[in-house]
Amino acid sequence: MQLSNIVRAILGVFYYGTLATSSKLLSGGTIVAFDHDTGLFNIIRNGSLLIVQDRITAIFDTASSDGVPDDTELVDCTNKIITPGFIDTHRHGWQTVYKTLGSNTTLAEYATRYGAAAGLKLFTPKDLYISQLTGIYEAQAAGVTAILDHAHHTWTRDHAEAGWQASVDSGARIFFAYGLQNTTTDFQVPQQMAHWSELAKSTSTNLATLCMAYDDFTDSPESITRTVVDFAKENNVSVLTTHQVEGPWMFGNTPEDLYRSGILNSSVSVVISHSAFLTARGAQLLRSTNQHISITAESEMHYGHVHTTSHLILDQASLGVDTHFTFSTDILTQARIWLQRVRERLYSHTVADRWEIPDGNPMSVNQAFLLATRQGGLALGREDLGVIAPDAKADIVVWDGRSPALLGWADPIAAVILHASVGDIDHVLVDGEFVKRDKKLVIDGYEGIQDRFLEAAGRIQAELKETPLPQLVGAFLTGYPYGTVEQADVQRGDGTGYGPSYA
Repeated sequence: MQLSNIVRAILGVFYYGTLATSSKLLSGGTIVAFDHDTGLFNIIRNGSLLIVQDRITAIFDTASSDGVPDDTELVDCTNKIITPGFIDTHRHGWQTVYKTLGSNTTLAEYATRYGAAAGLKLFTPKDLYISQLTGIYEAQAAGVTAILDHAHHTWTRDHAEAGWQASVDSGARIFFAYGLQNTTTDFQVPQQMAHWSELAKSTSTNLATLCMAYDDFTDSPESITRTVVDFAKENNVSVLTTHQVEGPWMFGNTPEDLYRSGILNSSVSVVISHSAFLTARGAQLLRSTNQHISITAESEMHYGHVHTTSHLILDQASLGVDTHFTFSTDILTQARIWLQRVRERLYSHTVADRWEIPDGNPMSVNQAFLLATRQGGLALGREDLGVIAPDAKADIVVWDGRSPALLGWADPIAAVILHASVGDIDHVLVDGEFVKRDKKLVIDGYEGIQDRFLEAAGRIQAELKETPLPQLVGAFLTGYPYGTVEQADVQRGDGTGYGPSYA
């Protein structure tokens, strides 16, 4: 850290200290700080990080507590790694109760069994509330400190409000993207926009931000889409998100569609999840308007969206989890999977296509770490998220550097991206407050929340188990035929080892 920055940071300590009701000093750890001037990480070993209220106010290159407010809580971080929290730019929190039911599912099956169209008949508003709340806590335990939640559970006013209220009550940093969508009820886009306005006026929270989701840029009448876009602009919506899955899926919502609607080149931050089959023209539009995609690596591999061009626009990309009921809830896993997926893809151009020996590694751990942190903040239009720097939000993860997985680390970023697991997380802070401490969630009445969740999950899962799986024969909704997928074989003889579902 340059001397001028240190002086400015120390002056900030005294200024903010006079206003603070609480402050914390994370002392003695290795800090993965970010330098906005260079765009590079600044690794500070045996340093200290001062948090006053909800902000990082100073970063010191020693473990000293000299000059900090007298009432500062000292948190010993000796032998620990201090990083910014992970940012998830695509998730459906309401689906948490489906846990493990989709272990071998495909996107076509998901669309009719687990997606937005299927939930109304299964969920009461109370079910949705507890599913959303429990999923948020699961993410926080895994070091996710900010979530863009694509809330497409807006089938009724009560269901929509339940998801929003759970997000508010969680005390988490949630960008709640209220889904404006056609439903099977009389609660349609005009009623949803009116409800959005009511919620915006009636709820005041520092952490939950009411945003917007809309998935009909391609297929809805232009008049409806124009109404939605105008509504977003008039209400200064901070973030709008949409799903793009093209190719034979033909779900639309391409950057080209969004640009024509007038939303891509506006002040609204746009996050396009998946962006499967993104075109070169679409990528150029994202760059020229500084808008972002959310790569949900495990989801796209699990369901069959596939990755066709996402690796070509990593400069405008972030990471998401998507349907965490089917796989990992943590961004760390997504970063690791995506890092190795890009490496394998780019290596193959050299090794398999040209029979040449790679002269270097095509993607670094630093780049994966940026996607999981800083890039998520940029996608949300927030320079103060996903970084450790003076005046950034105090969304922090503290890793146990003496855990079996991390013991002996030298590079803290490589340690986290390639060796750590969520079990190595000691503490998680959001907005300067502990949400996980000493490896345990800091939640009053969490056992009761678990009980309520298990009751709802048991009932909903039982009903789904009685519902026959869809037969994927003939053609998909878009008219493209179903194709036979070669099945892996891990057993000798006649069987493959695929086995039955144990749901």
